[in-house]
Amino acid sequence: MRVFLVAGELSGDILGATLMRELKRHHGDVSFRGIGGPRMIEEGMDSLYPLETLSIMGLVEVLKHLPRLVGVRRHLRREAQAWPADIMIGIDAPDFNLGLEAQLRSNGMTTAHYVSPSVWAWRQGRVKKIRRAVDMMLTFLPFEAEFYERHDVPVRFVGHPLAEELPLENDRHQARQALGLSDDARMLAVLPGSRSSEIGFMTPVFLKAVQLLRQRLPALEVVMPAATPERREELLAHGVAEQGITVVDGRAWEVMTASDAVLLTSGTSALEAMLCHRPMVVAYRMAPVTWQIARRMVKTRWISLPNLIAQESLVPELIQDDATGEAIAAALTPLLENEPEARALTERFVDMHRTLQRGASARAAQAIVELMARPHQDSSAGEP
Repeated sequence: MRVFLVAGELSGDILGATLMRELKRHHGDVSFRGIGGPRMIEEGMDSLYPLETLSIMGLVEVLKHLPRLVGVRRHLRREAQAWPADIMIGIDAPDFNLGLEAQLRSNGMTTAHYVSPSVWAWRQGRVKKIRRAVDMMLTFLPFEAEFYERHDVPVRFVGHPLAEELPLENDRHQARQALGLSDDARMLAVLPGSRSSEIGFMTPVFLKAVQLLRQRLPALEVVMPAATPERREELLAHGVAEQGITVVDGRAWEVMTASDAVLLTSGTSALEAMLCHRPMVVAYRMAPVTWQIARRMVKTRWISLPNLIAQESLVPELIQDDATGEAIAAALTPLLENEPEARALTERFVDMHRTLQRGASARAAQAIVELMARPHQDSSAGEP
């Protein structure tokens, strides 16, 4: 079986690698081509572009790179058809992948999309495009599957693969030993994002918050995992080392497990912090024009996955103008100083972790194998 996979960022590389592993276990003889990162390459991916090719956040930012992205999509479409792939699976990156999936499906290729876009939260009209683009949508959360069923999109709820990757019982002592920290140290993990644009917007604000926290907690240890060597250089250019912040390459799960609390941007890292059972504060800024557009389109009360899964405000969310150094420091202080409050959140996160452990990657692989055994259903013409 020839599988064409396109992942758009670091989280997609993690998800893609586990899916590839399970597909090989289910089917045996599988070849992979498309776009992937180091983990997918290790599993046998022939990656045609670097993982960062699609890692662009925000409406305004995407417009700057649109001609290049159109060219990349055209090349990928030709490669998938010339190989030829038996199935194309888009992993997240919906604005890029759904167009590619629609084009390939209209030409007779079976398609699936792994990781639902937040269509239930904003831009709900996209569900019509999704219906044209995919033979199967694979969702991580049950409320996503219910949404697609209401809109006649073939769907399978598989659970969340990160709930399998991260253990229910994590070892904070071992994580601290690996980072050279004592068990008595008070430690904050800071994750400004895996995209260059996020680091540009969030790092100065996060540094201000750290400065304010250290006025109250002078011995506070701060560790910042860099998602890639490129992100590490960007963090260092912001002067994080001069602020006494330790930058490590990767190891985000280890850093979060070792921490007393986590400061992060909204996204998959919030779910990862939840699955590491660590209290957190979520903050996010974007280009002002992007924010003015996005705030009018979002249909949900919360943006972070822990709050969306719980359907309540477990985690402080500070967005755009509210995401100041002062507000972030104020939200983090009780999590670093109030052990009972932090412990209560930890216990809640353990319970939520259990609800998401369903063998997601194996279920997704099984759904894809079953999909391949079905006759292909033609769709209307894909988009240019």
